[in-house]
Amino acid sequence: MKFQTATSPHTAHTNSMTQVMSLVLLGLVPGTIALWWHFGWGVIVNIVIACITAVAAETIVLKLRNRPIQPAIMDLSAIVTAVLLAIALPPLLPWWNTVLGVLFAIVIAKQLFGGVGYNPFNPAMAGYVLLLISFPVSMTNWLPANELSSVSFGLGETVSAIFGGPLPGNVAWDALSGATPLDYLRTQLDQSMMVGEVLIGNMWASFGGKGWESVNFWFLIGGLFLLWRKVINWRIPVSMLASLFLFSGFFHVVDPDLYASPGFHLFSGATMLAAFFIATDPVSASTTPRGQLIFGASIGFIIFVIRAWGGYPDAVAFAVLLLNMAAPTIDYYTKPRVFGVAAKGDNNE
Repeated sequence: MKFQTATSPHTAHTNSMTQVMSLVLLGLVPGTIALWWHFGWGVIVNIVIACITAVAAETIVLKLRNRPIQPAIMDLSAIVTAVLLAIALPPLLPWWNTVLGVLFAIVIAKQLFGGVGYNPFNPAMAGYVLLLISFPVSMTNWLPANELSSVSFGLGETVSAIFGGPLPGNVAWDALSGATPLDYLRTQLDQSMMVGEVLIGNMWASFGGKGWESVNFWFLIGGLFLLWRKVINWRIPVSMLASLFLFSGFFHVVDPDLYASPGFHLFSGATMLAAFFIATDPVSASTTPRGQLIFGASIGFIIFVIRAWGGYPDAVAFAVLLLNMAAPTIDYYTKPRVFGVAAKGDNNE
C-alpha cells in the first residue's frame, strides 16, 4: 500500500550528543597540534590534567545528585569543556590553577544549573574568567613561541615546572615567560608608541605574533571542518569575524598608528577558537537565525572594544559571557513567525 507523505519539513538525521562532541574534539585537533608545536608540552599536560579533573568532578556531582553517571560521562561534554579551557591556559600554569578552573566550570557553571543543556553560560569561559580575575599575573604570562625561545622544555621538564619543580637551567620565570602579542601591543601603545613601531622585530609574522598566527589558522581549518560536517551553523562565526573585521578595519583606516589592522585582530589571541568552538555553543548561544547573526556580531564588536580600550589584552571570554546573558533576550525579540500565523498588523481578509 502506498502511503501519502506529509509535506516538509523533514528531519533527515539527528546526531547524538556523543557524535557531535566527538566531531568538535576532532575539529580541535589541528589547532591543538599547532599549540603544542609552537608552545611545547605544557599544552598537552594541561589537557590531561583538565580532562581527569572534569570527569572526576562530573562523576562526583552526578553521584551526589543521584543521577546516572555513565550516560553523562559518555556524551563527552565534560571532555570538550576541559579541552577548551585547557588550550586557553598558559602552557606552564600551575596544576592547581587548572584544576580550580575546571572544577568551577563543571561544578558551578554546568552542574549547578542542571547539567548539559541547562547551563546559561559557556562553562569553559566561566572557568577561564575565574582564573583570569583571580590570578591575573600567571594567566597572562605565556611562553614565547619555540622559535623565539632560547630555553627548550622537554616533557619531563614541563611536568616538573607545572607541578612546582625547578625550571631547566635554573632560569628565572621573569626571563622565561612574557606577554602575548595582544598584551605586548597594548602595553607599548600605552607608552605612546605607534602600531608600526611596535610590529617590528622577529616576534611578528605576517599578521599576528609568531606562533599565534599559525595557531589561529589551524583553528580556522578545524572550524571549517565543523561547518562542513554541519556540526555548527555558519551565522555565528561569520558574523563574529565580519564584525571584528569591520570595526577593527574602520578604526585602522581612521588612525593606523593607534589601531592594529583587521588581520592582526583575526589572527591573534583566541579569535578563531572563539568564533568556531566557543561562541557556537548550542546551549548558551542564541538559537534563532537572526538572533545568531546579532549574537555573533555583538561578540566581535565587544572583543574589539575591550582589546582597544579595555583593561584586558584579549576579550573573548568576557564577550562570550556577556552575550550568553543577552541570548534569551535576543531570541525573544528575533523569534521567527510561526508557520500559518499572521504577523501583527497583517490583513487577513
